[in-house]
Amino acid sequence: MRIWFDILTPKQVMFFKPAVDLLLQSGHSVLCTSRQYREAVELARINGLDIKIAGEHGGAERYDKLAASAKRILELGALVKGFGPEVAVNFSSPEGARVAFGLGIKQLVFNDSPHAEAVARLTIPLADHLLCPWVIPYRAWERFGISRKKITMYHALDPAAWLKRSSSEVGKRRSKDAKISGQKATPQSIKLPIPKFLKEIKESAASSGKKIILIRLEEAKASYIADRKLASVDMIDALVEAVSESARLLVLCRYQDQIEQVAKRYRGQAYVIREVVNGTVLISQSDIFVGAGGTMTAEAALMGKPTVSIAPVRYYVEKYLLDCGLVRRANSANGLTKLVSEMVTDRGLSAEQKKRADYILDSMEDPIEVMVTAIKNASKRY
Repeated sequence: MRIWFDILTPKQVMFFKPAVDLLLQSGHSVLCTSRQYREAVELARINGLDIKIAGEHGGAERYDKLAASAKRILELGALVKGFGPEVAVNFSSPEGARVAFGLGIKQLVFNDSPHAEAVARLTIPLADHLLCPWVIPYRAWERFGISRKKITMYHALDPAAWLKRSSSEVGKRRSKDAKISGQKATPQSIKLPIPKFLKEIKESAASSGKKIILIRLEEAKASYIADRKLASVDMIDALVEAVSESARLLVLCRYQDQIEQVAKRYRGQAYVIREVVNGTVLISQSDIFVGAGGTMTAEAALMGKPTVSIAPVRYYVEKYLLDCGLVRRANSANGLTKLVSEMVTDRGLSAEQKKRADYILDSMEDPIEVMVTAIKNASKRY
């Protein structure tokens, strides 16, 4: 079988890579495409994922997004037509959806973010089948024009796809065998190297008795955020001011211009990460996580790190994590500084969170098992 993956973000690199490896090992032909987007392209290189580039990220402005998308559809269409896939797999890629529909390719779409309405409206109606975490109700998708019979839910959050396979120098997590189409496939443990700068920060923090707080900024150029006035800036300002002397602060940005702005804003108070690093490694070496996005917040929570969400929108995955006690929510600058300050001084919190997270992650199924089975059955079932 010939399978095409359109992989646009760092999360998608981590999410689709195990499936790509399994399919290649099974003798299938796989094409992975992406666009020029700093974090995704570099993380694919780090993880040994071979991708073909078509087009680029459109930025924050509406016309620029439209123009970049139109151009990418043409480039992607020519590339995919030459490969001739039987199945297309993407994480609600607007260009991927349009090309697959235009070329008559069966399309499996993954999505855990119905709050990203513009992307959902452009992709969900064109999907032959949608796959998503079980915490998102059918009604969240049906409003975009897809019927319930075309939706498959898996009992897992998306980071389980790589957390059940990943290990770091901090420790290893055992993975259960995944039964894929009648065969046993044991997820391989991936050794994640720790960058030199991170080792140095870890050693410095340990010697001074300080905790490491990792802050992940929002996807400010995404369509569901770009038009909003973000309160997270004031919240992070307050946090940096409050704890920069008592803790080591790491800030992980998404875009090059964001890096420059934040480095200037927090000069001498926080370490702004300039290189692309596997997020699992960063989280594993940190003590507390503050997230203005979605994926790394869920990842940190499932790794058992004390986690605070300051995301500018509310979403179903966050609600689940709040309900099961893996994430706390801060809605103001005072609320954030209070929560993080409590986490810094609570000596038993980390062990408690780790125990709860291990139990929850172990109870989740492997999304890769569901993905590979759906791909292999796509030509017959959908």
